[in-house]
Amino acid sequence: MNEADFAALVTATKETLQRVADQFAPAVFASSLAAEDMVLTDMILRGKLQDKISIFTLETGRLHAETLAVLDRIKETYDYDVTPYRPQPEAVEAYIKQNGLNAFYESVEMRKECCRIRKVEPLNRALKGNRSWITGQRRAQSTTRAALDVQEQDEAHDMIKFNPLADWSEEDVWHYIRSNNVPYNTLHDKGFPSIGCEPCTRAIQPGEDVRAGRWWWENPESKECGLHVVDGKLIRIKPVATNA
Repeated sequence: MNEADFAALVTATKETLQRVADQFAPAVFASSLAAEDMVLTDMILRGKLQDKISIFTLETGRLHAETLAVLDRIKETYDYDVTPYRPQPEAVEAYIKQNGLNAFYESVEMRKECCRIRKVEPLNRALKGNRSWITGQRRAQSTTRAALDVQEQDEAHDMIKFNPLADWSEEDVWHYIRSNNVPYNTLHDKGFPSIGCEPCTRAIQPGEDVRAGRWWWENPESKECGLHVVDGKLIRIKPVATNA
């Protein structure tokens, strides 16, 4: 790794976050508590940006214990409480009663409905009242994210969406974590490069795509939960100029 290039990458990412705080606040960062999101958490909290950029997570009710433990690590390290957004209990109960607890294995439609209840609806509540939101998505994560831009117009929520780590590689993420002693989800040490709900995530085998363990029973083209999709299409279809 070229340290000068990496330093420039870190500087550019911090500048993006500062620009969000200065020009697009109030903003929220949607953290999955995975490695990428811990990089951004570290930058936001060490940069004292939390008054302009608050951090939340979607607590679906089916996360790994190791993922939930990251919330405690963030509190211990940064003295910050990440806000959990949970699904509506009645919607979860109705889905389980009608379809069964694990109906998401039966079809893409059933899986997406579960994601809608547990993730998409809570996300909509979390975004309400904000001017912009931030994600930890990277282009290198999957084929569905190959066209990712650092700044986009999110038409679905009528707000600006930022992906500050769009240009980062997996190596970049881990170099930052190790260099800055950033806490992270211990599932990453067990072969989980991408982490979602426990029943929908498995460890990957050597040589597999980093998101191969997400909804592993589906085709790669369908592997989005709906947070970044509207009517079957990715909502990041309108990149905007970075000086907007």
